[in-house]
Amino acid sequence: MSKSLERTAPDASDRAGRVRRRRPGWNNADVLRTAALVIAMYVLVRLVWFAHLLLLVAFLGVLFGLAVSSGVTRLEKVGVGRGLGAAAIVIAFFGVLVGFGAWLAPTIHDQSVELRRRLPDAMDRVNVWVNARQNGVVGLLLGGLATEARADSVPAAPGAPPTVRDRVTAGFGGATRYLFPFISSTAQVVTGFVIIVFLSIYIAVDPELYRRGMLALVPRARRARAGDVLTAIAAVLRRWLATQFLAMITLGAVTTLLLALLGVRAALALGLLAGLLEFIPTVGPIVSSLPAIAMGFLDSPEKALWVAVAYVAVHFAESHMLIPLLMKGGINLPPALTIFAQALMALLFGFVGLMCAVPLLAAVMTAVRMLYVQGVVNDPSTG
Repeated sequence: MSKSLERTAPDASDRAGRVRRRRPGWNNADVLRTAALVIAMYVLVRLVWFAHLLLLVAFLGVLFGLAVSSGVTRLEKVGVGRGLGAAAIVIAFFGVLVGFGAWLAPTIHDQSVELRRRLPDAMDRVNVWVNARQNGVVGLLLGGLATEARADSVPAAPGAPPTVRDRVTAGFGGATRYLFPFISSTAQVVTGFVIIVFLSIYIAVDPELYRRGMLALVPRARRARAGDVLTAIAAVLRRWLATQFLAMITLGAVTTLLLALLGVRAALALGLLAGLLEFIPTVGPIVSSLPAIAMGFLDSPEKALWVAVAYVAVHFAESHMLIPLLMKGGINLPPALTIFAQALMALLFGFVGLMCAVPLLAAVMTAVRMLYVQGVVNDPSTG
């Protein structure tokens, strides 16, 4: 027995020595695993890029589902079922939007008809004014793009420099094609709308069902932490929605008051429109200011200028005072990172990406803070 032990002991030590002396490098199994991982990541990225519009629309559905869920929870406390409460909230919301559109549409239509009739002559007068100041600051800012307007308003000859009217028309056309490409497809609009509505209803009816489904994909040992992360993300998104709602109400009221003081027609309707479009970052305030400036322009160019100044002042105060005050205990997103995220999402995904940029950034930063900064770097001060 002792001899056999003596024979086996060196064999074990030799095997251990060979393991220790193994030269570093990749064997065939390592190469295959790495290649499979790279291919899987490439396919995933391609799939996400191919289905990015659907994924962003689904994210909007989840976002609105969180908002509807909060209302359903309050209705449930007074005895209203979650299914009935979710459907009632969604129907009431869209009913308010339809009613507002029906109330605003006649006024906008009448003013737009008058604007189309008077705007060409006004643009020609602006063109003459700009051309007369080509050697000054206006000329430097516009780069000499304006030309002499002709009194008969005949289109310029081929090859002639573009007028201010041409530049404005081309600029709006280009912005529309870039930011709102989905408008060209009615099927895409209807499909996205239906997805958002039904996702918001289903999530509001039973949010725990989807939470449990997501946690089931996480290893059991990490489910508690993953649940904390999902709870924190939902709380951040709800705070963002509450902040946007308060900002919309405040902006709509202030805009209505300023337009009424300036004597702009349909001040209440335009103020409500400004409040609603405040939900759309960056683009919404610009779009909401256009009909108000146009209606001011119907009275005089000076009134249009004052309306534009009022909109700039209101949105400056909203961006630098109101939003930081509302977000003081909220999501605390760095302003520079927010602007970069909006520009990047708009560049990559257009209008839908722009709408998702800020809440998606808030969700990603929450996950990074909890999973990496607190979990890996071990810095609890960011919590």
